Amino acid sequence: MRKVTAIILCLLFFRLTNAQFLSYPDANQGNINGGFGLTWIDGKPFNAFHFRPELAFSKIGVGLDLNLEFDASGKLNKENFNEFSDYLSVIRYVRYGYKNEPFYVRLGALDYASLGHGSIMYMYNNSPSYDVRKVGLELDWDLDKVGFESVYGNFGQAGVVGLRGYVRPLRFTELSEIPILSNFEVGASFVGDFDKYSGVTQATLNDSTKQVQVIKDYGKMKIVGFDLGLPIGIGDYFKITPYFDFAKIINFGQGTALGMMFNFQGMGVVSASAKLERRLNGDRYLPSYFNSLYEIERFKLNSSANISSSDYISKSARLDALTSTGNGYYGELLVRLLNSFDILGSYQRLDKDPKSGILHLVTDLSPKEGSYIARAGYDKIKIENEKDMFTLDDRSYLFAEVGYKPLSFMIVSLVYNWTFAPKRDIDDNVIGFEPQKKIETRVSFVYPFDLGKNSN
Repeated sequence: MRKVTAIILCLLFFRLTNAQFLSYPDANQGNINGGFGLTWIDGKPFNAFHFRPELAFSKIGVGLDLNLEFDASGKLNKENFNEFSDYLSVIRYVRYGYKNEPFYVRLGALDYASLGHGSIMYMYNNSPSYDVRKVGLELDWDLDKVGFESVYGNFGQAGVVGLRGYVRPLRFTELSEIPILSNFEVGASFVGDFDKYSGVTQATLNDSTKQVQVIKDYGKMKIVGFDLGLPIGIGDYFKITPYFDFAKIINFGQGTALGMMFNFQGMGVVSASAKLERRLNGDRYLPSYFNSLYEIERFKLNSSANISSSDYISKSARLDALTSTGNGYYGELLVRLLNSFDILGSYQRLDKDPKSGILHLVTDLSPKEGSYIARAGYDKIKIENEKDMFTLDDRSYLFAEVGYKPLSFMIVSLVYNWTFAPKRDIDDNVIGFEPQKKIETRVSFVYPFDLGKNSN
């Protein structure tokens, strides 16, 4: 099943899209998406019901996400609503504006949040486990001469907090009239994880109380950094941005990155963006530390029989053990045709760390007026080699759906999820995650509608 899933994902790669290009309804439009199906969770059948309406009023958007799963006896899956954050997470998002506009705010699930060029936080996902959904915040404000980007990962408890402030210093001088130089930007960032396990490098599980006993703890994980960038516009359609980043992980190591971003806009017919980065890493340092699966990597049960020093493994423990990661490369490419068909992929590899590969792919082959749907998303961390790239394990996250439309408002599909289920202690606190497989046959009803005159 894992190899088949990998093959399907590779075929779908030819129309990829990223959460940086989140699909929202157009202004003053909306859609109602609801349905039902039969879901197998780790081999056990559940009857599933979902309801996902989205509305957009000019720059304001709202999206809901209600999912209920009942077992054969009619009992609700205990992970659906067993803590306060589950009720809040029914509101998937409330937003104003769009990412990269002068003012943007999004409250709810954060799919892939980034700060600056991404050397500290890149594609961070606050809810990689559907059973532990979190409500977070993205807030960006560009005031021309100064601005900031911010991320708050979880209102339910202490967690990830990030802030990047930036200034365009030449806009305070007479050089502000020079188009290229006035874009020169200087930024400073701070990202911290205030979860109580973020700096734990060794812990054990008490057999009698089923609670975590911490053996070694570096304290809360904190990273600071600064960056320089100069967007250079060439004509009306092409922009290139060279940049430099520095980051320091408190109590650990530091690193730098030299990169280039390219953007091309071809009058609505074709557009493309690319990013190529050389990463220069010191000991006990990992670039883009807060990534798509950080919430899983932070602290989880140890599934390796070869490691007996701790019942848990953590990202900070991996960081503590790194003595020579070596430098590395990061590359990303997006091509968009007719504002509809996107091709995107990104990959990281470090020179001396054999388990440093990080892959991110997302895809959607579902034209608005088409008779079929095909979409998928895939993240994999700590990739050792090409054979390891598409195996599903505790380093993978996958969503895939294929189906057809017998009617314009009806979708019949098969949904496959490789996600994570929480492990809880005796007090119902989440103390780790383990892989979970979900397969669902689904019937959905989608009804788009207009809310009035379309305006911005």
